[in-house]
Amino acid sequence: MRTWIAAIVLMSAGASWAADLTIKDAATLALNGKVYRLDGIDAPELDQTCLDDKGATWPCGIAARDQLNEFISKRAVQCDDKGPDTTYRSRRIGICRVEGEGGRLNQWLVRNGWALNFEPYAKGRFFFDQAHAQANHHGLWRGCFSAPQDLRQWNKKTAKLLGQCPDDKIARAVLFPDHPDMPPGCSIKGKIAKRAQITGDRGIYHLEGCRSYRSLTTPNRWFCTEEDARAAGYRKAFNC
Repeated sequence: MRTWIAAIVLMSAGASWAADLTIKDAATLALNGKVYRLDGIDAPELDQTCLDDKGATWPCGIAARDQLNEFISKRAVQCDDKGPDTTYRSRRIGICRVEGEGGRLNQWLVRNGWALNFEPYAKGRFFFDQAHAQANHHGLWRGCFSAPQDLRQWNKKTAKLLGQCPDDKIARAVLFPDHPDMPPGCSIKGKIAKRAQITGDRGIYHLEGCRSYRSLTTPNRWFCTEEDARAAGYRKAFNC
């Protein structure tokens, strides 16, 4: 009986409305000290670059986060906890809502073109929302971009380019830049390295305190936290 009552208390606490919110990126929320990855969607990384409808570059990862922040504004948010994230071990999977709105944030992001229906986790839930965003050139779909998953895996040569894309070679050079700009507050450098593959990693990340940090002038990726870097398949530099 006590176990049953405790479970009800925990479920109620997990679904309560809260205003203590930090939006880390367009798919990651910190709510009352618990971090959620929004279920079934994939949103651009903070260091991700896209092309607009005129072929100009723009920081779509930051824009997606800011659009979500503007939509929520100062309203309270509620997240249903769907269990641990298998990739980000300290994070939870969540279906989140904002006070005064009938739909889910997960769906809102896809329908407005700031995230993708992410299989197999979505199970087709946001397929029509993505089709709507694509047909109306909302958000990322107004130009050319790569799926965030392809950026994380650095599939520069094989990534399927989405949206309205110019010359393939030019688009790939922009979407997978050799010299990406650092997003504000994300100072960890990530570099793809063949030697990292010995340990089963994709690359190496360098903190500001690492001896190699200053000499590494051309990172492939920028990360905000070590957890983000590890989840993307990067290990810490041995000289840190």
